[in-house]
Amino acid sequence: MKRPPLRHLLLPIFGGLFLTSSLDAQLSRPFGIRIVDEKTGRGVPLMELRTVNDIRCVTDNAGWAAFYEPGLMDREVFFWLSGPGYDMEKDGFGFKGVRPTPRSGGTATYKVKNTNIAERIGRTTGQGIYRDSELLGLPCPVPNLMAEVMGQDSVQAVPYRGKIFWLFGDTNNPQYPLGNYQTTCATSPPGADPERGLVLDYFMDPQKPGRLRHMMPHPEHGAIWLFGLLTVRDDKGGEALVAHYGRHTGLSDPLDHGVCRFNDARGVFEKVVELDANEKWRFPRGNAVRVKNDEGDWFYFAHPFCHTRVKGALGDLTSPASFEALRFDEESRAWRWQRDAPATTQGEELKLMLSGKMKAEQARHHLKDAATGKAVSLHAASIEWNAWRRRWVLIGLQNGGKDDPSPLGEVWYAESSAPDGPWRKAVKVASHPRYSFYNPVHHAFLDGEGGRIIYFQGTYSLEFSGNPIAPARYDYNQLMYRLDLSDGRLQGAH
Repeated sequence: MKRPPLRHLLLPIFGGLFLTSSLDAQLSRPFGIRIVDEKTGRGVPLMELRTVNDIRCVTDNAGWAAFYEPGLMDREVFFWLSGPGYDMEKDGFGFKGVRPTPRSGGTATYKVKNTNIAERIGRTTGQGIYRDSELLGLPCPVPNLMAEVMGQDSVQAVPYRGKIFWLFGDTNNPQYPLGNYQTTCATSPPGADPERGLVLDYFMDPQKPGRLRHMMPHPEHGAIWLFGLLTVRDDKGGEALVAHYGRHTGLSDPLDHGVCRFNDARGVFEKVVELDANEKWRFPRGNAVRVKNDEGDWFYFAHPFCHTRVKGALGDLTSPASFEALRFDEESRAWRWQRDAPATTQGEELKLMLSGKMKAEQARHHLKDAATGKAVSLHAASIEWNAWRRRWVLIGLQNGGKDDPSPLGEVWYAESSAPDGPWRKAVKVASHPRYSFYNPVHHAFLDGEGGRIIYFQGTYSLEFSGNPIAPARYDYNQLMYRLDLSDGRLQGAH
């Protein structure tokens, strides 16, 4: 009798193995837990689900967490539920949590209440913004971001040559925590919906495939940070992208600094002028905003208030002598723009009032909580014109004290009739207890519904917070919020 070929004998074995593995794959599909806002029904990002034995899951941008844990499937499991700005009722023992029965391929949805005025939209940077949605086989509104970006520091962004140009500080890579510390940049199409997610096209290193480009290469050691990003017409009438650069080894003064311009041909920023080490304020910094008024065409710089400015011309931007600062003159007891001394800060203004040298009604930066009257000291801010409110609006980060929920995580909203103030009353719109949310910026080019809806983001980070635990994927990344300016709770800032 003729023996069958060996491949015929192996087919049933491999077929059985394939069938078994297919069944195993079906049986081991993760269980989906979705956390949604009880008012809007929108999925809530950055909500932590933690089991009794401290297995942690964090919801993605769509509010989904994918859970699969051998030994905890097909049985009731308690998850503590928490996340900044959202809350739920306690049970009889005082616990805040949910108790699903995780089953392979199943789902459960739970509602939470937003205790902030602003609504969290989600991460705009970092790997896997829809990671759990993808694991659950659910559609992702935009592709998950590239894995080369694990974390990104402070953001600046402006419309430039038909696209949105994004600039970030230090960037963490998967191969090593100290990734790109010479500035990372990307572009995105105009008109993107921030509530779905931003599709960022990063500048990559042409010599090292798959690696991010150093956007401000420098031969010396140190991190290169760019701020005051803006666009201005050059001598030929073209659009120029300009910023201030500083080379740092820490948070102290830069080792060297100056003004740089983006070279479109080379795809990097290049030094235009190097400034004297003693030059402390006469250069672009903070968040730049274009202001056209009776005095001319200007760039104002929110740092945190708009108390420095320069004419809106490329030559003036590179000339320290052209910069002006808003200073209170103690002899005349009046504010004036001048070029000889730095601006009067919020802290200096308070000392002038306490000494009787300035009347309270003269104060321009004496910002107070509209609800309590408590002074609000700002660490950083973004100031933009808002067409819907017909006011200049401020999104500012509080320099918190020991009684505040966080040292650098409380975000405030204020309004003024002029970019340089006065700023009087503020309303807190977002809180990040025991966490930092520094260098917030309002992206006016994303405003929706005639300016009624605005979007701002900042760096969500363990730094300066005292919190030892970072949520997976979110730490040291940009976190976006949506703020509806028609919300009645903002009335106190009007």
